[in-house]
Amino acid sequence: MPENPNIVFIMSDQQRQDTLACYGADWMNVPNLNALADQSFVFENAYVAQPVCTPARATIMTGLYPHTAGPIVNQIHLDESVPVVSEMLSDDYYKGYMGKWHLGSDLVAQRGFDVWVSAEDAHRFAKREQRYLVSDYNRYLVEQGYEPDRVRNGVGVFSSDAHYDMPEEHQMASFLGERAAEFIEANSDRPFALYVSTFEPHSPYHGPFMDMYDPATLPVGPAFLQKPESASLVNRVRANYFLQFMLDGVEQSEDEYMTRYAAPREDVSTELGWRTLRAHYMANITLVDRMVGKITAALERAGVADNTVVVFTSEHGDMMGDHGMLEKRSFFEEASRVPLLMRVPWLSTESTRVRGSVGHIDLAPTLLDLAGQSAPANLQGKSLTPVMCGESDLSANDVFIQWNGTSAEIPDRFLGSAEINRMLALPWRSVVTPDRWKLNLCAGDQCELYDLDNDPHETNNLFDDPSQRDRVRDMAARIRIWQHQTGDTAPLPTT
Repeated sequence: MPENPNIVFIMSDQQRQDTLACYGADWMNVPNLNALADQSFVFENAYVAQPVCTPARATIMTGLYPHTAGPIVNQIHLDESVPVVSEMLSDDYYKGYMGKWHLGSDLVAQRGFDVWVSAEDAHRFAKREQRYLVSDYNRYLVEQGYEPDRVRNGVGVFSSDAHYDMPEEHQMASFLGERAAEFIEANSDRPFALYVSTFEPHSPYHGPFMDMYDPATLPVGPAFLQKPESASLVNRVRANYFLQFMLDGVEQSEDEYMTRYAAPREDVSTELGWRTLRAHYMANITLVDRMVGKITAALERAGVADNTVVVFTSEHGDMMGDHGMLEKRSFFEEASRVPLLMRVPWLSTESTRVRGSVGHIDLAPTLLDLAGQSAPANLQGKSLTPVMCGESDLSANDVFIQWNGTSAEIPDRFLGSAEINRMLALPWRSVVTPDRWKLNLCAGDQCELYDLDNDPHETNNLFDDPSQRDRVRDMAARIRIWQHQTGDTAPLPTT
């Protein structure tokens, strides 16, 4: 293993697992990600800590579960007393962060990063005087002749909607890819750690590649636009809400949540409209792919590719019409399971599939291990390096996912209906066991049990099946032991 290898961590936003050839999507236009996968450890089943932005990112950056790190819902700042990976890495590393942060003020350098390239203007500020700041991406767009479409505190800012009609070269992923390439080439003579986090393919789903895929022939699975009749109430009310525009004739244009957040400029009143939205989402992943290509090409040009760990993942997925839903906030595979590639050239230069399940909780200790450093004792994950070295496997690895409902500090925004917000206020805990069963527990809702090997699309909830009673008890015991080990106090039902 080289001394002080470089680290490049690339993260998209809301990209589900089944969007790369190595995960079955050989029809996707993602040649750079496919090429990366051909040289990487491909983790077959990787799960987020919580399927929503801030808590998921907190775990990725700290190696702690959301309930330990602190940000249990969106927009809660990560407390300065909780260190992130950049603060754990030695000062031998020159450190950069580029793009969406979502753990505090996105606009100011922090957490020991030597270079900070900001890309979003819309998130909360840590200090009052920061309210007049704008992002580096904002300034770049103004330099290209664009005018901000909104005003905040008297300052012009760009909303995510403003990117709809921009050409590829001015999209956020393109901007970040160029800045990342500059960073790599400027620092190739010293150890560096670089995090690059773009907004795509998060909604709004419009972009420069609108006609890339034919909606009518786009692959979909058996859960597409199907209500999850046997699932929890929270999943059923969300499906009822998103499908009402197609099934019940409700006017989509009069629904503020759909037109502002979930599906602006999209038409979900027909199956073809849903397919078209899905095609737009998939096409925006090509923006991510080309950003990855800029970064990997820069590593090659700088002559440091063989000395650099490259990680690619996403903070959570997107339902994309499966089970009748959009967005995230669900334990269904489409929202909680994401791509995870790790290129570690001195361990392997070929595609190596890693069977079993892992969680994002393991990313921080793995990166520290690959850098030759000891992880702090309080981290709640474990290094995956022994697995990649062939010294161990994941045959006994449980993965835990959580949903933390609401917070006294910051309640979640309105999510389409009062009933949805009520049900999403309830905390959930989930475990995925090595034999590929998933148990989702909530003290105030219908619980769920899925056999992921035989029912990969999770269409048959077996929780109330008498023949599965002992399995439910065993899996619930795993969650309770994990809760005790991690200091989690979320209520669970009696099983």
